Amino acid sequence: MALGPPYNLAFTPKRRRVVRASVGRAKSPMPEHIKKKLQEQITQLEYELTTELPAEIKKAVALGDLSENAEYHSAKQRQEFVNARLGQLKKRMGELAMVNLANIPHKKVGFGSTVVVFDSTKNEEITYKLVTSEESDVAKGFISTTSPIGRSLVGKELGDVATVVTPNGKRELEVLKLATIHDAEE
Repeated sequence: MALGPPYNLAFTPKRRRVVRASVGRAKSPMPEHIKKKLQEQITQLEYELTTELPAEIKKAVALGDLSENAEYHSAKQRQEFVNARLGQLKKRMGELAMVNLANIPHKKVGFGSTVVVFDSTKNEEITYKLVTSEESDVAKGFISTTSPIGRSLVGKELGDVATVVTPNGKRELEVLKLATIHDAEE
């Protein structure tokens, strides 16, 4: 059953459905340096998992009695941690690859936006750039879209006031200037 290039077959238990693949999808906005950083971590952890840890475990087994062997237990714990971390990193790579620039609003705060806000509690203007959690650096003004400030600003328009609940109390941030990721492309 040939459906043509824009279609894929997706099979689930006990039923079959046709899924329309995205045609002409926008390039992934995941900056290359983030992708490279995550891939380097994955490569390093995979090497540790397949080469270094098996050697440590083998050496620890050679020491004898595994029930009281601290080296063996330490290596096994590290192996579990590395496995879990690898899963997290691969999941994050997949999530970042799925982000579609076309879905980011043009006139509202979102990923990649640079926002100048007036903080009424501090009585000052602050510039933030909304980035991924891997890029966040508060000292440079790069805040994650998942941080309390980032979450409160996402979806706001010019002139809107965002209320942020922080450990230090509530803050009100008025959006004074907004440059979205789309403005940067033009």
